[in-house]
Amino acid sequence: MDSSSSKRVHRVAILMALVIAVLANPRTARADNAERITVLEENDSIYFNSDKHYTQGIRASNLGPAVPSASGWNAPFNWIADLAPIFQDGTGTERRYAIVLGQSIFTPKNLTLRPPDATDRPYGGWLYIGTSLLQERNLNTLENLELDLGVVGPGALGKQAQNDFHQFIGDAEARGWSHQIQNEPGIALSYERLWRLPLFHLGGIGSDVVPQIGATVGNVFTYGEIGAIFRVGHNLQADYGPVRIRPALSGTDYFDASHLERNLGYYWYVGAEGRAVGRNIFLDGNSFRQSPNVQKRILVADCVTGVTVFGGTAWRLDFSMARRTREFIGQNASDVLGTAALSIGF
Repeated sequence: MDSSSSKRVHRVAILMALVIAVLANPRTARADNAERITVLEENDSIYFNSDKHYTQGIRASNLGPAVPSASGWNAPFNWIADLAPIFQDGTGTERRYAIVLGQSIFTPKNLTLRPPDATDRPYGGWLYIGTSLLQERNLNTLENLELDLGVVGPGALGKQAQNDFHQFIGDAEARGWSHQIQNEPGIALSYERLWRLPLFHLGGIGSDVVPQIGATVGNVFTYGEIGAIFRVGHNLQADYGPVRIRPALSGTDYFDASHLERNLGYYWYVGAEGRAVGRNIFLDGNSFRQSPNVQKRILVADCVTGVTVFGGTAWRLDFSMARRTREFIGQNASDVLGTAALSIGF
């Protein structure tokens, strides 16, 4: 079996495993006092035979239940609210925490060159752990503040993750990892605000627009973002769109099944986001050391479409595809990314 056929077989196996996991968990409780585990896979070869640039991302998160109003866990929200005009408390406010663990991998297009093409995207990895503070207000506004800490470079284990997987599926190893971006502690602080604006509701089917604005600062990424998604489906009030790996048009980990009319929910969505990029370490190179780099483009945009299906607090499936404009000078074409995610409540 050739490498492209092996990749397709592996992608089908992943999708089958997701479906089996969902069917094995029949819980359909309405009350949303459960925790939710989400595992998200983002890859340029999920739907297409590609292996370049932002080539792999995996993200696991645990969304906790709503924080009781008298709980001491409100203290970080209140402390931040005293310092900045965010997380203002009041009637109709719900707060939650999420814990995040993720890894992202970046490579040039030609994986057989050693040393790699100096005009193409450098090899690099980003391994991180983070915490999100999420607050919904009046069932139509969501704020998310996330702090991610980790490491960029060989310590991010990008080489091991990619080449071990290639060995598993019988594909050739990437040969240029010895020329990757060097080790550097990484930090990224992100804030975003989303609004849920209903458009119509007819016969159980509704639609809405979810605009968002936000910014990320740190030595890994620094950018400002603005975007929106348009959704059509049933039970849209449970979330603000599916979660993605930053930088991307994101719906965050937030989910609240207590507002559902019935357990089953679904929607199709399409959206776009624009970013003004001040720093991208995977293009600019290390902050204080010599490392591979290319000239980044300041303005980058994503167009995304996908489908989401969920059954109350028990399970959720997300599938999406995004096209990202060229991120650096010399990049010949835009990139296409696929995402598949599974959430389980417990």
